[in-house]
Amino acid sequence: MTTSTHLYGQLFDQLRQHSRVCDLRHLKALAWMVSALLYSGELNLAAWEPYVVSRATKAQSTERRWQRFMDNFRISVMAIYVPLVLAALSGWKQQRLYLALDTTVLWDRFCMIHLSVVCCGRAVPLLWRVLEHSSATVAFEEYQPVLRRARWLLRHHPDVMLLADRGFANQQLVKWLRQSHWHYALRLPCDVLIHTTRRYPWMVGVLYPPLGEARLYENVGLWLDGEHRCNLVVATVQGAKESWAVVTDEPPTLQTLWQYAFRFRVEELFLDSKSGAFELEDSRLRSAATLERLYLVAAIALLFATTQGMAVQLAGLRQQVDPHWRRGISYLKIGLRWLQGVIYKGRTLLPCVPLLPNDPEACFASLKAKHDYDDHIWFHRVRSVVCKPVSILN
Repeated sequence: MTTSTHLYGQLFDQLRQHSRVCDLRHLKALAWMVSALLYSGELNLAAWEPYVVSRATKAQSTERRWQRFMDNFRISVMAIYVPLVLAALSGWKQQRLYLALDTTVLWDRFCMIHLSVVCCGRAVPLLWRVLEHSSATVAFEEYQPVLRRARWLLRHHPDVMLLADRGFANQQLVKWLRQSHWHYALRLPCDVLIHTTRRYPWMVGVLYPPLGEARLYENVGLWLDGEHRCNLVVATVQGAKESWAVVTDEPPTLQTLWQYAFRFRVEELFLDSKSGAFELEDSRLRSAATLERLYLVAAIALLFATTQGMAVQLAGLRQQVDPHWRRGISYLKIGLRWLQGVIYKGRTLLPCVPLLPNDPEACFASLKAKHDYDDHIWFHRVRSVVCKPVSILN
C-alpha cells in the first residue's frame, strides 16, 4: 500500500466513523481531496491529481470529480465536519472553551464569518459561513446563525467565552451572550459611549490611560442608554499600536487582557489558510456555497494535521521535524512536516489523538521571542474604579 492510500484510508475511516449520515461516495471523494491537500499544500482542484489513485486517465476527469463535489447542494458541510471537531474536543468538558469570532475577505468579494476554538497557541475551525459581501464588517443577523448553532453544539460545555474584535461589539450581541450564559471579552471602538462615575456618558477613547497604565472599571453602562451593565478594562500596552478597551461579564482584572489576546490566534489561522500552509486564494471558485465546501477540505486538513502534530509531540518525535531545542513551530506545522515525511521518508502515520486541552510545551521560535512574550504585558500603575448608576437630572 502506498503512503497516499494509507493516509486516504485513515482519513476515510475517520470520516466514516463520525459522519455516518453522509453518502459514502461523498466521503471517499472528500478523503482523497484532504489527502491531496495535505501533500500538495494547495487549495486548487487542478493541483490534486498527482496525489490521487483512481481509474481516471485524464487530469480533467479528476478535476471534474472535485468540481461535482463542490457544486453538490446535497452535501451538508456541517453534517460532515461538526462530528469530527466535537470528537476532537471530547476531553474539553472540564476546561474553558475560548471561541474566537472574526471575519476575513476573499478577493474583495466574499466575506467568511469564522468561529474557531483557541487551542495550544493556535485556533482550530469550528463553524464558518461565506457571504457575498465585500466588507469585513457584517450585521449581527448574518453571524447570529453561526452563534446559535455553536450554542447548541456546545450545550454540554458549561464554560464558554467568546472573544471578538471591535466590529462585533453591539447591543444585540451582548444581549444574546447574556441569554446564552456565555462569558465574553469584547474590544470596544473608541467612540462607544460609557457610563462611569460621571453624570453624563463619555466616549471610551477619553478613558484611555497613559502608556504603561491600566484602569479597571466595575459596573459601567454601555451605549447611550447605559442599560447594559458590565465591566471594562482599558489599557495602553507597551509596544501596542493602539490602546485597548475590553468589556467582560467577569470581574475586571489584568487577566481580562490576557484572555482577549487569545483572539489573535484566529489571525494566525487565517494566515495558515491563505498563505502559511494552504493557498486558499489560489482557488478558482467564485461562489459562496462552493467556497464553504472548499473550506471544508481545508478545515479537515487543518484539524487532522494539528492532531497529527500533537501525536508527534506526545510520542516524543518532535525534534525529527522541528529544528528548535524546545518547540518552535505550531502543532499544525509539525503535523504537516511529519505527513510530508510519511510520503517522502517512510515515516509512520501516527494514530489520531483528540485536541489537547493543555499545551504540554509552549511554542517560541527563539529565546528572544520567549522574553518578549513574558514581558509583553506589564504595567507600572493599575487603578480600579467602581461605578454606580447616576440618575440624570432633567
